[in-house]
Amino acid sequence: MPLAFKHTVTERFLRYVVIDTQSDPASTTCPSTEKQKKLGRLLEAELRALALADAHLDEHGYVYATIPANTDKKVPVICFCSHMDTSPDCTGANVRPQIVKNYRGGDIVLPADRSQVIRVAEHPELANQIGNDIITTDGTTLLGADNKAGLAEIMDAAEFLIRNPQIKHGTIKILFTPDEEIGRGVDRVDLKKLGADFAYTMDGETAGTIEDETFSADGATITIQGVSAHPGFAKGRMEHAIKIASAIIDRLPKDTCSPETTEGREGFLHPTGINGALESATIHLIVRDFNEQGLKQKEALLESIVQDVMKDYPRSTYKIAVKPQYRNMKEVIDRHPEIIDYAVEAIRRAGLKPVKSSIRGGTDGSRLSAMGLPCPNIFAGEHAFHSRLEWVSVQDMEKAAETIVHLAMIWEERA
Repeated sequence: MPLAFKHTVTERFLRYVVIDTQSDPASTTCPSTEKQKKLGRLLEAELRALALADAHLDEHGYVYATIPANTDKKVPVICFCSHMDTSPDCTGANVRPQIVKNYRGGDIVLPADRSQVIRVAEHPELANQIGNDIITTDGTTLLGADNKAGLAEIMDAAEFLIRNPQIKHGTIKILFTPDEEIGRGVDRVDLKKLGADFAYTMDGETAGTIEDETFSADGATITIQGVSAHPGFAKGRMEHAIKIASAIIDRLPKDTCSPETTEGREGFLHPTGINGALESATIHLIVRDFNEQGLKQKEALLESIVQDVMKDYPRSTYKIAVKPQYRNMKEVIDRHPEIIDYAVEAIRRAGLKPVKSSIRGGTDGSRLSAMGLPCPNIFAGEHAFHSRLEWVSVQDMEKAAETIVHLAMIWEERA
């Protein structure tokens, strides 16, 4: 059946990205920043305007809604999920999006900071965007396509399904989460209230991609207790905690095992912060690999580096705390091959070539899968996320919205 799409995804996306929703890893609240609720309230209002009576923003910053089934078949309940927050790695305040209409190729210079250039040599996917309309920032902030593209796509698909009741589908759940970028995206999700059997996050990159595997992830914290002394009388007494921490950082592998030296299925150790003073200092790291054994090997390497450094500081002490963050979702998803099969077919029906791949990172789907809700990741079209060079094309977002609609139809057809 040919579908007559009248997309709202671009206008929605431009409305969402100007709202600052940056999350804060130092915060202990949920959501970590109250400003995320501003976008949550807008999404709640838009869902209610689509006559989704149960749409609501809860006290923790999660948005829930249901598109009721319009078929007599018993269809599994499917959820589509995206996150509202943007990365702490780059400012998300005062986003000024621009649209490069009918892109004809070449580098894209961002207008407010001309040193920021989206170069074809560094962004090969631009070669597939000739004739498309590309949305970027002005070069002073990130864009927020990660993951407001996903929000806009789900909203666009929801409106299409509601406005076209001849399209048969089962019950569809919508979930928008806070704090995904700081690893807490499903900390307070109510799976019983959500009531879904299977889910898809709309949080991937290149159009046509379906991802059924993520990194497994741990966080590591090294706390160093040095020896304080007056600097005028410190000889033979002082053991400086900041210098110890710096020595540990300096011993980390330089040619392997770091984000800047790995690709594909290679994992890494990555320091994300260091703070302290003479007497005490703390190093925060993330550990990534596609399997548990790889995580343990990297954590053992970290421990050996710390022990080796501490030999030079015999009166100082250290502690390493490792906290699991999320796990590779592939083992759970492989038990339900239809989830991927239907997504592949939906992508094909949207006119794209399906490509299965792995994520060098994680999504809410990683933890949802571990919690019993199998949840692979579908492309949203976002590129160069967490940076001022972030971009997305209008046409890729439209194809993602169409994929959601086709997925809803396929689950009903195959029920």
